[in-house]
Amino acid sequence: MTAPARTVDVVFTRHPARRGFAWLLESWAMFSRARMPWLVLISIYYVILLLVNVVPIVGQLVWPLLKPVFAVGLLAAAWAQERGGTPGPADLFKGFKANVRALLPLGIVFIAGVALAALSTSLVDGGMFLGLVAGDESPSLETLSNSRLQAGLLFGALVALPVTLALWFAPALVVFQDVGPGVALGASLRAALANWRPLVVYAAGVLTFGVLLPLLAGQMLLMLLPSETMLAVVRFVLLAYGLMFAATLHVSDYVSYRDVFHSGETLAPTTPGAPR
Repeated sequence: MTAPARTVDVVFTRHPARRGFAWLLESWAMFSRARMPWLVLISIYYVILLLVNVVPIVGQLVWPLLKPVFAVGLLAAAWAQERGGTPGPADLFKGFKANVRALLPLGIVFIAGVALAALSTSLVDGGMFLGLVAGDESPSLETLSNSRLQAGLLFGALVALPVTLALWFAPALVVFQDVGPGVALGASLRAALANWRPLVVYAAGVLTFGVLLPLLAGQMLLMLLPSETMLAVVRFVLLAYGLMFAATLHVSDYVSYRDVFHSGETLAPTTPGAPR
């Protein structure tokens, strides 16, 4: 099949709002069917992230650049599982065997988008957020609750939104549909805007199950049984839950891509013993 040459040639499906929650449910179910392989894979992913980030200056630039490449590895793991395989550590590095020359520009766009969003906050908060990032100001409760800082963060998030949507499906489009970075970014942005309703529901689900409910459950446990032992238990449970939820979110990148760009299609299972 010839790869789409233009953004408008990339076909996608417009879904109702309820599909956003379905993406999370289907991703959790997919993760649950291979819980340990996914936890091992995600743990390796975050260890690599930690090791890269400890390198001064260089690490903070290299990781965002390689983020789309590793994203492809996680997509490959989900693709393999959907075809009857098992996610494995080797999947994480499959992005380096794919179209890296098209994936690296996505990393550059990500870096530029984050930088622009961070700089834009100073237009609202007078440089408070940039001062916190640079270490010129201490992150005290008074500073973090400042209305100007919060307004600046909200403005920065709005500035980052177009880049976020453009990058949402872009790595998958580069690898699975063999399009260039420009076409992938444009097609991802078009599809995300057309599916803004399910994306809003998806974001609300992530906020609810990824942040609000875990924090509420932890606070309730500590109020009922306040002790150092319970605090340690709550921290361990939240860490374990956070890792599982993070794995679910990475799976959801694949689930949402398949639903938007290949709705109704099925994949042939891999032949037992055949190379993946």
